[in-house]
Amino acid sequence: MNEIAAVILAGGYGTRVKHLLPNVPKPMAPVAGKPFLEWIIRYLKQQGITKGIVSTGYLGEVIEEHFKQQEVKGMDIYCCREQQALGTAGGFLNAVNQSELSPQAWLVMNGDSLIVAQFNQLAHYLKDDTIDGVILGVSVDDASRYGSLIIDESGQLVSFAEKKAGEGIINGGVYLFRHQLLKRFPSGFPLSFEYDVFPTLLEQKINFKVHPIQAPFLDIGTPETLPKAEAFIQENFNHLRELC
Repeated sequence: MNEIAAVILAGGYGTRVKHLLPNVPKPMAPVAGKPFLEWIIRYLKQQGITKGIVSTGYLGEVIEEHFKQQEVKGMDIYCCREQQALGTAGGFLNAVNQSELSPQAWLVMNGDSLIVAQFNQLAHYLKDDTIDGVILGVSVDDASRYGSLIIDESGQLVSFAEKKAGEGIINGGVYLFRHQLLKRFPSGFPLSFEYDVFPTLLEQKINFKVHPIQAPFLDIGTPETLPKAEAFIQENFNHLRELC
């Protein structure tokens, strides 16, 4: 998928787990012998994505130094630092602008979560010229922590629902945007995907599909989930250890 470049959002403060990771940004939490962020990059490489941009902020120098010392074979990794908090979408746009790349599409991911999904399934949607982007939706038994995606019968995104208990399709934090769609993003910073970008795009009648899957999913952002990372990586991604 050389026509797709990835941006990994790794600039947050990780407030809820900061006390467990002194002087280490959350995406660099050591898991199964490597930083969690490196497992994400290795997974991208396995799926044919060879350009990855890491949007850094808090303790960004730790991330930058690691990937200077530890290359992932066959993967071009760039780090783009936020000089101030720009929000999720703001960090993404900052990374895009600094990279000066113009791929067909941008895959956006969070640096503190990982889903066992085939990203080429998202790219398949872009064969239809009327589709502007795709959100990866994860079917879960309890959507209370994340909130749900509301979709119509054609699989098009309608809105984001408030957090509530029960089954739902949650926003997995993985997006695929056509490059030209970035011109339609709202201006100003900080900029959030959920609260600024998607509401604006939906008002503009942008055709966004939701790709729902049932798959293992881990977000390491809480004291309860961070300790689960070791077993999650060993069970789902340990084979990626050889991609170096």
